[in-house]
Amino acid sequence: MTALHTVLTIIQVILAIALVAIVTLQSGKSSGLSSAIAGGDNSFMGKNKSKALDAKLAGATKWIGAAFLVLTFVLNLF
Repeated sequence: MTALHTVLTIIQVILAIALVAIVTLQSGKSSGLSSAIAGGDNSFMGKNKSKALDAKLAGATKWIGAAFLVLTFVLNLF
């Protein structure tokens, strides 16, 4: 059981680092107003590219967060 616990702990640390990185890469929800005032990129392709990237990052955050939560419960059982 010690080897399994060590492997699961390493996986949890990797998931924690990935979760922090993905949340850091996401744009803030208030960036729309500040870019409108400051004259940000208003092109159609620029808007859709950032929205598609934000959607992918949001999906990855949900899945990695869920895996982190389940792994935390599993490690708590040992």
